[in-house]
Amino acid sequence: MTNNHEDELLAGVPAGLLIGGEWRPAEGGRTLDVSDPATGKVIAQIADASVADGQAALDAAADAFPAWAATPTRERAEVLRRAFDLLQERAEDFALLMTIEMGKPLAEARGEVAYGGEFNRWFSEEAARVQGRYGANPEGTGRMIVSQHPVGPCYLITPWNFPLAMATRKIAPALAAGCTVVVKPATQTPLTTLLFAALLADAGVPAGVVNVITTSSAGPVSESIIRDPRLRKLSFTGSTPVGQRLLAQAAEGVLRTSMELGGNAPFVVFDDADLDKAVAGAMSAKFRNVGQACTAANRFIVHRSVADEFARRVTEQVKGLVIGRGTEPDVTIGPLIDDRAVTKTAALVDDAVSRGATLRAGGRAVPGAGTFYEPTVVSDVPEGSDLLREEIFGPVLAIVPFEDEDDAVRIANDTEYGLVSYVYTENLARGQRMIERLETGMMGLNMGVVSNAAAPFGGWKMSGLGREGGTEGIHEYLQTKYTLTADPFA
Repeated sequence: MTNNHEDELLAGVPAGLLIGGEWRPAEGGRTLDVSDPATGKVIAQIADASVADGQAALDAAADAFPAWAATPTRERAEVLRRAFDLLQERAEDFALLMTIEMGKPLAEARGEVAYGGEFNRWFSEEAARVQGRYGANPEGTGRMIVSQHPVGPCYLITPWNFPLAMATRKIAPALAAGCTVVVKPATQTPLTTLLFAALLADAGVPAGVVNVITTSSAGPVSESIIRDPRLRKLSFTGSTPVGQRLLAQAAEGVLRTSMELGGNAPFVVFDDADLDKAVAGAMSAKFRNVGQACTAANRFIVHRSVADEFARRVTEQVKGLVIGRGTEPDVTIGPLIDDRAVTKTAALVDDAVSRGATLRAGGRAVPGAGTFYEPTVVSDVPEGSDLLREEIFGPVLAIVPFEDEDDAVRIANDTEYGLVSYVYTENLARGQRMIERLETGMMGLNMGVVSNAAAPFGGWKMSGLGREGGTEGIHEYLQTKYTLTADPFA
């Protein structure tokens, strides 16, 4: 902790578990440490939930569900709208807290507050717009009523890289639909979610509707909740292997599931692309959040005729990035989340270079305090390199040349993942073909950032199931009922 303002902010974050509207210690008084990745220093001690604590949180969510489901949609909408307004008022505190616990530059943290807040506003508007339908059956013997109902208590598991936006993206649609929730944030960045839960109480969320547990025993705690028959929905954002294990557990209770899993995003630059736009898009798609995003561009697939020029331009940009603690002015590259992330990033770069790739910038961990890795550019990365197969989750821009459109599509689709793709071309017909041919759930056409609260976020293949955001997002928390009534004219 470096100054009084940070100390005061951290002192105001709840340190307990939120269960049934009360902040309470974990069973046995267990705690876990939260550290600043830029300094390695412990910044908070918070409750470390047990399996029994997790069950208590689910008890509270199950008890609160009938009343919240019966709450008029307009009232639920107004609660979410108040949450949006309060978040705008407290934006600077939330941005600073994210920077302290996660490491992203303060300017990016402010952007996340704006983005994350939009889910509260969007789903406050969607709450009253859930529709059914009524009409005669084809035989004319009766009338069909199709209605939507909240699915029930939900378990929401959020990642460390976007600690506010990933919480609002799950909590807001659940509450709008009439569901109650147990939220488990990542142990690396739990403070933002704890503070947001306190804000929701200030906005008028009733006791038990939102419960938050923090735990270092994620496996046993989560399994106990998932296997409880009262739970009806699981939403998870994180790695594909963990998602697969959770899906296996969820199968026993036939739970509704939303899975936002890993990515290996291709960023395709054709020979007719506007290189100024492509370079600007590449910097956003790769280095936002220090490359620690499932939507981060992983493989820069560039037409051979412009590959050297593209590499030269992005290398020049990358060498101008400023490394440091995100609270410092002008810093554009903060730390990676922990030592393991640094080790993995270094191993991926070393593997590519050992196979013949050209290191143009960066390529090493930064010595000293904190978990920093230099922003890196590697060109002519050979096929088979780990950089092209694994999700990087670090500030490494890897360039692969291609020969023609078919070659670009082959390389781009040569992955088990299918979350997002980026394409730069000035040829409208080619852009349309790429929309059809690339196997991803989202695409940026001459755009380096695609996320928006009004859009359905999600992937194909091993990148997950379901959608978050957009008109589709609230339906992940609703179930459909069909009723047939007798012909009123018979």
